[in-house]
Amino acid sequence: MPKAPLIHKLAAIFIGSVWIFHGLYSKILDGIPRHKLIVGRILGESFADVATVMIGVMEILLGCWVIWGKHRKINASIQTLGLVSMNTLEIILAEDLLISAAGMVALNLCFIALIWWWATRENHPSQPN
Repeated sequence: MPKAPLIHKLAAIFIGSVWIFHGLYSKILDGIPRHKLIVGRILGESFADVATVMIGVMEILLGCWVIWGKHRKINASIQTLGLVSMNTLEIILAEDLLISAAGMVALNLCFIALIWWWATRENHPSQPN
């Protein structure tokens, strides 16, 4: 079984990669056009292109910050606030554009749990039982 530092680093890479993927592929490269439709519904169609790219850049920066590993609790707080805010706005204003609102919430609750495990885990090997 891998030691705690490796598991912790793999968790950081996974969490960061999720943000980088959605920022770059889903938003900046418009690989998932539904994301721009949702942004347009929430912020207005005239802002959708620019706002989607700006959100993508912020998601990439957030993902890089996770991988960098500094100030993890502040980072986790920002991730949690971002996910809860985005999910709430999406459900209220663009639910018809979502594949599954309940599925999105369930997946993001699991993701937030992983984020907080990563943020609060000490960065040293676990002691043998």
